[in-house]
Amino acid sequence: MNSPWPMWLAGRRESSSDVFDVRSPYDGAPVASVAYATAQQVDRAVAAAVAAAEPLSRLPAHVRAEALAQVASQVAARRAEFVELLCAEAGKPVKWAEVEVDRASSTFRWAAEEARRWSGSLQRLDTDVSGEGRLAMVRRFPRGPVLAIAPFNFPLNLVAHKVAPALAVGAPILVKPAPKTPLSALLLGELLAETDLPPGSWSVLPVPDARMPELVADPRLPVVSFTGSGPVGWRIRAAVPTKHVTLELGGNAAVLVASDWCSAADLDGAAARIATFSNYQAGQSCIAVQRVYVEQALYEPLLERLVERVRCLAVGDPRDPRTEVGPLIDEASARRVEEWVAEAVDGGARICVGGRREGTAYAPTVLVDVPVSARLHAAEVFGPVLFVEPVPSFDEGLARINDSEFGLQAGVLTREVAKAFHAHATLRVGGVVIGDVPSYRADQMPYGGTKGSGIGREGPRSAMEDFTEERLLVLTGVTL
Repeated sequence: MNSPWPMWLAGRRESSSDVFDVRSPYDGAPVASVAYATAQQVDRAVAAAVAAAEPLSRLPAHVRAEALAQVASQVAARRAEFVELLCAEAGKPVKWAEVEVDRASSTFRWAAEEARRWSGSLQRLDTDVSGEGRLAMVRRFPRGPVLAIAPFNFPLNLVAHKVAPALAVGAPILVKPAPKTPLSALLLGELLAETDLPPGSWSVLPVPDARMPELVADPRLPVVSFTGSGPVGWRIRAAVPTKHVTLELGGNAAVLVASDWCSAADLDGAAARIATFSNYQAGQSCIAVQRVYVEQALYEPLLERLVERVRCLAVGDPRDPRTEVGPLIDEASARRVEEWVAEAVDGGARICVGGRREGTAYAPTVLVDVPVSARLHAAEVFGPVLFVEPVPSFDEGLARINDSEFGLQAGVLTREVAKAFHAHATLRVGGVVIGDVPSYRADQMPYGGTKGSGIGREGPRSAMEDFTEERLLVLTGVTL
């Protein structure tokens, strides 16, 4: 490895003597060394963000939009470089790394467009006699600097989903990337440094997880945007009740296959989509398919197709373009998945395919007869594992989906409009995807969950609203 990658402190490169190594999840090979931010450097970054808050918020919309559009263009131009980093630091197969880079570019592009539309609204008040000659204007202003805490599973695009909307509304942002995957966020910092944004508008600071509580508690950072595990997220919210906290947490995403999804082509398509999106990112996605409920008449034919599809997935080196499923982020994660599957089998579950671990890799796995008491049934496995369960009716399938502490997204495979609207009204989740798996996400749409899956929404426009607050202006003595 060469000299340590520096952090970005208020838009400038800095280093420190506290260095850690980033290693490949696939084979443990060293990828890079990175400088941790010291406590003094973090303090300077926060102070710079506070100083930048007013000048950044007062920048003309076109300046912020042009900066974001420039980043979008440069992410696309340096696609191969980002893909290589994602393969190396996250063990992400090339095909999925390419998708993530393209999505990150799109996220910045959407934020640039939204920055130009960020205008507020008017409300006439002469609807009552007392309001004659008055007009209300409602605009949104930044709550203040944002602390963004990012996860390892989408280390580029989920950083983009925090940075782009914050800068779009004129809110300074400090990014804490996951220590296992900081490199793509640091490379993104290089692109941000090429813009004309004011100093202090943004920082990318690798900080040890052990020091995260003091950073969260800093009163100069009134907004905390966290993506990661539920226990950590809820502890953050409890620790800072006076701050505005957004949480994008876990899920155990489910898909329901309705009885009308019954042709051979329908079943083939369902098997292909479920197999792919249970195992993409090695299952390390909050909306990876984990639970599959199938109306009874279709259970056996779908299960047979699904097992065969999963069996054929290419597993291996993430740098190989043919690989579809790479390693988990570390061996501890792979061992945990192994333990959960063993626990389910001890309780009566049967493995139809997979069920093997080799180092950090866990074979794509399909189970049936998983007991409801198993963690695999109730919690988020965050690995390449799914189970299939027959249900006697469409309504019972919806009830099974709702029987969860999580509520991020759900998929419903049906072509009946009435069933689609019924599912939308019934499912207690943040998003219902009709005709596909729950793993579908367009970066401009509102994305987030209910119950244990978090609070707030991502997507540029939605996050822009989360990072701002309404402020009312009443004009008196105006002619309408």
